[in-house]
Amino acid sequence: MERDEILGEGGVQESFVHSLRELRKGAPELYGIPTGTKLDEMFYKVEVDDGKIRRKPLGGIPYLSVMNIVGQPDTGKSLFAHQFSVYQAGRGYPVVFCTVETPASFLYTQFRQKSSVMGMDFEKVEENTVVVDASTSWSLRNNLRSFLETLEYAIEKKDAKIVIVDSITGLYENREMLARQIVREVYNTLKKKKVTSILISQKRSGHQADTPEAAGGLAVAHIVDGTIIFSKQLITSPQMARIYKMPLGSVLRTMRIDGCRMTAHDSNEYVFEITEAGLIEIKERLSDFVRREREEEE
Repeated sequence: MERDEILGEGGVQESFVHSLRELRKGAPELYGIPTGTKLDEMFYKVEVDDGKIRRKPLGGIPYLSVMNIVGQPDTGKSLFAHQFSVYQAGRGYPVVFCTVETPASFLYTQFRQKSSVMGMDFEKVEENTVVVDASTSWSLRNNLRSFLETLEYAIEKKDAKIVIVDSITGLYENREMLARQIVREVYNTLKKKKVTSILISQKRSGHQADTPEAAGGLAVAHIVDGTIIFSKQLITSPQMARIYKMPLGSVLRTMRIDGCRMTAHDSNEYVFEITEAGLIEIKERLSDFVRREREEEE
């Protein structure tokens, strides 16, 4: 590629140059949007009180952030997205759930069951949830302009405050070279509409379970405001069984906030369970879990 092709036509664009003071009016407040899980305690902000630095829990994922949840199949990513959606819709906040993989009719059943076990009024959840069914529409999955315009329409229809895309990976299947461009356009649209969002990213089987890399490489992790990694480990050896005090064949599920540029966060790995009712229940730090099991053995 020639140098002129790389540089482009040039020209000063003054409208994109601002003093820091000019940005004050549009700066968002820093507070949390609750998920109803222990994750709400893992984001925090730092305040100075009487000359001392104090850590104050944010109470949820950062307001107006675009967060990426990444993990291998069956690690609980979609369950968490459903739980967060039902929790917010049940509290009266409009949600847009864009399903790229599961047909919308199945989503209805899952949300109804989730509402029941969470003690949420399902009529309220119905009223405050708009579903974009990209799973059954080839054009929505493969025509980015159509997808973004449909997403904007859905957001405006209910004046939505929360958006879930499950999964962003489904928008660039078989065309991963376009992953960065697609994710950037989706990210910019969500920022423009001023919504708090979660994107679900799928890992390939060859990726390490505890890294932010997903299909499309690190395209999502580099662009979004933060990444949460869900992983699972099958207990397959006597040594692992001794360390975690879990029987052979059982599954240890963990999650951690890999990074967030909007606020401070706990970067420790946490153990979580998927209950019989299909709810995500974050228990304790992995280090505390292992130490407690050892102490009980002694």
